[in-house]
Amino acid sequence: MNWLPLNPKLQKLRAKLLNDPYYRLQSGEEIQLAAKLGIRIDANQATVDDWLRLPGLSIHQARSLVELSRSGVKFYCIEDIAAALAMPAQRLEPLKALLSFIYYDNESLDQPTQLVNPNTATVEQLAKIPFIDLPLAEAVVQNRLSTGSYRNLADFQRRLDISGEAIAQLMYFLRF
Repeated sequence: MNWLPLNPKLQKLRAKLLNDPYYRLQSGEEIQLAAKLGIRIDANQATVDDWLRLPGLSIHQARSLVELSRSGVKFYCIEDIAAALAMPAQRLEPLKALLSFIYYDNESLDQPTQLVNPNTATVEQLAKIPFIDLPLAEAVVQNRLSTGSYRNLADFQRRLDISGEAIAQLMYFLRF
């Protein structure tokens, strides 16, 4: 990426952000770099691990946000997150660069299975997903180990050479 200076410190941070899905961001600078790298957290589908990537949020706050979301609370903006955590919205303002507020109807949330992150899943976990057979599950893990984490669904499709029809089926079972 041409926008990234040749500063070794920034190169190291870029590698951490792209290769470690559990890396906890430390500063506003890291938040901005993560946003430029395309890292996004869907506030309405975020896991505890997703919330914990953000600086300043505790495990208790992350669990509370996930519990609220699972109980049907929809987050539409940063102010909703602030209200749920009983904190000033200004304190969460720097996080806006990474948060997405995607709206789901009730039908799209009625998924029979838990979403799987192909960046952390084992071969066995991947093979349980409809439309993923054992050879594809092995290829997912092998590609991830040799090339690094998948950035998003499009990167996953490109690197594994999956057809548009197949990815249209798989996208309901994967989260990045």
